[in-house]
Amino acid sequence: MQRKIISTEDGSKTLFIPEMDEQYHSVNGALTESEYVYLDKGYRHNQSPSPVILEIGFGTGLNALLTAIEAEKKKRRTTYISLEKYPIEATEIEQLNYGSLISEEAEELFSALHYSEWNVKTEISPYFDLLKLKTDLTQFSFEELPMVDVIYFDAFGPDKQPEMWNEEIFRKLFAISNSNANLVTYSAKGEIRRRMERSGYISERLPGPPGKRQMLRATRP
Repeated sequence: MQRKIISTEDGSKTLFIPEMDEQYHSVNGALTESEYVYLDKGYRHNQSPSPVILEIGFGTGLNALLTAIEAEKKKRRTTYISLEKYPIEATEIEQLNYGSLISEEAEELFSALHYSEWNVKTEISPYFDLLKLKTDLTQFSFEELPMVDVIYFDAFGPDKQPEMWNEEIFRKLFAISNSNANLVTYSAKGEIRRRMERSGYISERLPGPPGKRQMLRATRP
């Protein structure tokens, strides 16, 4: 699948797939969106002292980078598990500018995240362990995973990849969620919210990042 590097409003880059007419992040700001949706409303909101995070869609690695930086800053021991069917190429990684926009240390961390081995748990830094799993979400056995505290649901949109947003997926995620675990996503579609709630979650609409009126956060009671 052909991918192109494009710039977003905050100066950070993302990937665009012409065939799907879809980009990996908001054109209103890739870094801004990830920081707001996944860090502010997910990772920082959750109260677990040593959270296990499950990410649906490793993509460009931006969510992982921001979480690793925050984990080190707060000295919060974090395990980060990410599922990805189509890892991006080295030539694409080298064109993404997230690390350089943040700091020299972030640039080194970004490389470490991407060049760590797939399907092997790796200590990226003293407070951040990474397990990248190259797999198809729709075929994945969630029983292999530990119980999780925060889920970053960052698949392509429901209209682009409807199979990733079905109720069965949310039921499986609910089953491996600890009490008070949170699931956050940029989508605010009513049907997606209803599927979450039928799966057992309590959901809420929150103000969205730039360019989006709302987003969703779900909590396991």
